[in-house]
Amino acid sequence: MGGLRAGAEAQPRSSLPASGGPAERAARPGGRPRWTAVAACLLAGLALFVVYLRLSQTYPLNSDSANILLMASDLLHGHLLLRGWFMSDVSFYPTELPQYALLEAVLGVHMATAHVAAAMTYTLTFLLAVLLARSGATGRPALIRTLIAAGIMLAPQFGTGVFALDLSVGHIGTSVPVLLVWLVLDKAPPRSWVPVLTAFGLAWVLVADPIVYVVAIGPLGLVCALRVLRGVLKGSGGLLNRIADQWYDLSLGGAVVAATAMAWVFNKLLSEAGGYTVNRLPFYLTPWHDLHTNLSAIWKVLEIFGANPAGLRGAWLALAFLHLASVLVVLWVLARVAWRFFRVSLVDQVLAVAIVLNVALYLLTNASDEAAHEVAIIVPFSAALAARVLIQAAGVRAAGVRAAGVRAAGVQAAGPGDDQAAAAGRTRWPKLAGAAAGIAVLAGYTAGLGYELSQPSVPPANASLAPWLLDHHLTYGLSGYWTSSSVTVNSGGRVEIRALMQYSMKRDLWMSNATWYDPARHYANFIVLDSAPGFMNHWEPRALIKKYFGTPTRIYHTGRYTVMVWDRNLLPSIPR
Repeated sequence: MGGLRAGAEAQPRSSLPASGGPAERAARPGGRPRWTAVAACLLAGLALFVVYLRLSQTYPLNSDSANILLMASDLLHGHLLLRGWFMSDVSFYPTELPQYALLEAVLGVHMATAHVAAAMTYTLTFLLAVLLARSGATGRPALIRTLIAAGIMLAPQFGTGVFALDLSVGHIGTSVPVLLVWLVLDKAPPRSWVPVLTAFGLAWVLVADPIVYVVAIGPLGLVCALRVLRGVLKGSGGLLNRIADQWYDLSLGGAVVAATAMAWVFNKLLSEAGGYTVNRLPFYLTPWHDLHTNLSAIWKVLEIFGANPAGLRGAWLALAFLHLASVLVVLWVLARVAWRFFRVSLVDQVLAVAIVLNVALYLLTNASDEAAHEVAIIVPFSAALAARVLIQAAGVRAAGVRAAGVRAAGVQAAGPGDDQAAAAGRTRWPKLAGAAAGIAVLAGYTAGLGYELSQPSVPPANASLAPWLLDHHLTYGLSGYWTSSSVTVNSGGRVEIRALMQYSMKRDLWMSNATWYDPARHYANFIVLDSAPGFMNHWEPRALIKKYFGTPTRIYHTGRYTVMVWDRNLLPSIPR
C-alpha cells in the first residue's frame, strides 16, 4: 500500500497492522481458499441487497426517481447523448444512469426498478466501505474493522435517512466509484500506473457529479500538497533530490489536475455535440450575519448517521440516541487523525479531509437548505475511516503498554512476571469493556434495522391517479413537478403528464425533456391540480391557469386532485 508505506516512515513498526502478502497468507496453515472468501462476500452482498430492497420500499418513490427512470430509458433506446434533456444540478450520466438502463433492460420501466437500483447502490457502497475498512488487516483485526464499519452503515434512519442513503439517486451513489479509487490507492504499490488510473477514475465520476470536487479532487490534492511540503522540508540532500523523492505524491497531485481537465474536456465535447444540459445552481458562502440560519443543517448531518432525535419518541427516539455512539466515534477519529496527521496512511488522510470539507461546506453555504443527501457520502467514508483508525489506535496503545511492562520487568530484578502480568491486565480490561460496549451498540443497531424492516411498504406517489385518468381517456396532460413523471411511470407510459412551474406556468426544465412540450409531437388537453399540503405535492395555480389557458370545458374531482379538461391542445399556450 503506497499510502500506508509513506505514513509508516514516522510511525513505530509495532503500531502498524500485521498483514502478510498473498504468498504469506497462502502459506499459513489452515488458510481458507480464496474462493471461499469470494463466496462469503457474494452471499453477504445478496443478503444485504434483500434487506435494503425491503428498507427502500418503506419510503415512497416520487417524480425524481421517475425522471431518472425515463432518462435511463432514453439511454437504453440509443439516445446516447440524451439530447433535449435538462438534468438537475448533477448528471449521473456515466455512473447511475447506465446502471438504471441495464436494470430496465431486464425489469422494465417501473417504479419498482428504482427500488432495486437504490438497494443495489447502497449494497455496493456498504461492501466497498467494509473492504476499505479491512484493507491491510487480517484475522481478528480485520473482523473487528468489519463490524465497526458495518455497524455505522447498517441501519439508516427511518424516513428521511432511508431516502438520503437507500433511495434517492444522489451523492451516495457517487461514493461507489470514489471508494474504488481509494481502494486502489490503499492497496497498490507506489508505481507510475497508479496516478494514471486515479486520474481516469476521478475524471469518470467527476463528469457524473461535481461534488467530487469537495469529496475527492480537493481532499486528494490538498493532502498530496501537504505531504510533498513536509517531505521537502524534512528530507535530506539537495532540494532537487528532496523534490524527486516526493514523486509519488507529486504524481497523485498531477492526477487530480489531469482528472479535472479531462472532465472539463468531456463535458465541453458533449455540449458541442448537442448533449444534455445540466442546471447549474448558485453556490455561495452564507454571509456571516446569516450563518445562524444554517444551524438546522446540523440535524440533517445527524440524520444520515441515524442520530437525529428531532420530532421522535418511543423506540425511534431510543434508536436515534443509540446512533449518537457512531457520531461520537467519528468525531474522536477525526480528532485523532488531525493530531497524528502525518502518522496515518494517505487514504486515512484523504478520508478525514473529505469528511470535514463536505460537512463544512454544507454548514457554511447555501447548500444547507438542501436535503441530507448532500452529505450522504460521508457515511461510508466515516465508516471506513473509523474502523481503520480505531484498530490502529488500539494496536498502538497495546504495543505501548506491552513495551512499558517489558521495560519495568528489565529494571526490577524481583517479580518480573508480576509486572508483565499487570501490564497484560491493563490491556485486557479496556479491550473487554470496549468489546462489550461495541457488541451492545451493534446489537441495538441490528434490532433497530429489524424494527425498520417490519414497517409497511409504501406505494409510489400518486399511484391512484393514473388508473382514473386512463378510465376517462385522458392520456397527455400537464401538472406540477411532483404530480407529473410519477404518474407517467406508474401508468407504464400510457398516461403522460409534463411539469409546469407553479409561479409562471413555464416549462419546468428540471430533470425533463424539452421535446415533451412540442405541440407538433404531443396533444395535451388536461391539467391536474393537487390540493395535498406540503411543497412536495400542493400545486393549485388557478389564476395563472385561467390567464394562460382560459376556462376549461370540463372539471373533475377525484380525491385530492382536480382535473381540468379542454377541447384543444394546451402546449402552444405555455408561456416561453
